[in-house]
Amino acid sequence: MSTAQKINAMRASATHPAPRHWSRIGESTCAWGIWCLYAIHRLLGRAAFRVVLWPVVAYYWLARPAARHASLDYLRRLHRATDSTGHAPGARHTLRHLYAFAETLLDKLLALSGHYAFDNVTREGVDALHRQLDSGRGGIIVTAHMGCLELCRVLAHQRAGLRLTVLVHTAHAERFNRLMSRLDPDAALQLYQIDDISPATAQELADRINAGEFVAIAGDRVPVHGGRTVSVPFLGAPARFPVGPYVLAALLDCPLFAMGCIRQRNGHLLRFTELAREVKLPRAQRNEALTAYAGAFAAWLEGLLPQSPYDWFNFYDFWADPDANAAMTRHVPDA
Repeated sequence: MSTAQKINAMRASATHPAPRHWSRIGESTCAWGIWCLYAIHRLLGRAAFRVVLWPVVAYYWLARPAARHASLDYLRRLHRATDSTGHAPGARHTLRHLYAFAETLLDKLLALSGHYAFDNVTREGVDALHRQLDSGRGGIIVTAHMGCLELCRVLAHQRAGLRLTVLVHTAHAERFNRLMSRLDPDAALQLYQIDDISPATAQELADRINAGEFVAIAGDRVPVHGGRTVSVPFLGAPARFPVGPYVLAALLDCPLFAMGCIRQRNGHLLRFTELAREVKLPRAQRNEALTAYAGAFAAWLEGLLPQSPYDWFNFYDFWADPDANAAMTRHVPDA
C-alpha cells in the first residue's frame, strides 16, 4: 500500500468510524426517575404524566445525538418505503419517536403492576398460540423491539397455563425480574439472560417448551458477542438480522411464531402469526434457509411498522455493515 493510500484509508476510518454495537450504548434509564414518573401517573393521571414527561424527553433528545440520528435514519427509510409518516421526517419527528419510547416505559410498569387497561388490548392471531398450547408443547416466538412486550401478560390472564420466557442479551435481566416480582409476585412473564446457547441452556429451554412454555427471542438486533447474522432486505436496504431464533427453533424441533406490539387508538395491538410449523435447516442449504426465515420475519415486521411508525425502538445505526467497517479497520496499517 502506498503512502497516499495509507493516508486515504486512515482519513476514511476517521470520517466513518465503525458504528458502536448496540450493547455498548449505555443504559440511560434512571430507575428512580421512572418510579417518580410512575407515581405522578398513579396520583395525577396520564395527562399530568405527559406534561412532566416532555421536558425529560427533550433533555434526552438534546443530550443523545446518536439516538436522534438513528431515529431520523429509520423514519426516513420507513417514509421512503411506505410513506407512513405523512411528511418527510425531520427533527420534530425524532422527538416524537423518543417520546413514544418514554411513554411505553410507563405502559410496561402499568402492565406489570396490573394497572393497565387490558380491555384496550386487541389481540390478533392468538388462536395459533392456543392451538399449540393444546398440543402440550410450547414454541419459539421471534419478537422485535417494538411496543410494550409486557402486555403479553394479558394472554396469561385470558388463558391459564400460558407462560412466556423472554431471552435477553443484557445484564439487566435479574434486576428487571426483581422489579416484576415487586409489581406482580405471580407474573407469568420473566426475563432469562443469555450470552450463548450452551448444551445446558439448550436442555433447559427444551424442558420449558416440552412443559408448554413459549420462549421469546428478539429477531431485530445482532448478537452481543458477534453471533451469526444474515443480510436481508429491510425498508429498502440490506440489514443484518440474527439467526438465533431459527437455529433455536430447529434445534428444539418446535414451531416458530412472530409477535409484534404496536399502539392502536387508546390501547395496543398484539399481533401473532405462525412463521413456520417446522424449521428445517438442511446442511447443504443452511445459509439459504436461515436467510429465508430471517427474510420472512423482516418482511412481516416491515408490514407491521407502517401502522404505528413510532413504535420501533432501535436507537442505533441499524443498517450499518459491521463486516465492511471491520474490513476497513483491518486494512488501516499501524503508524
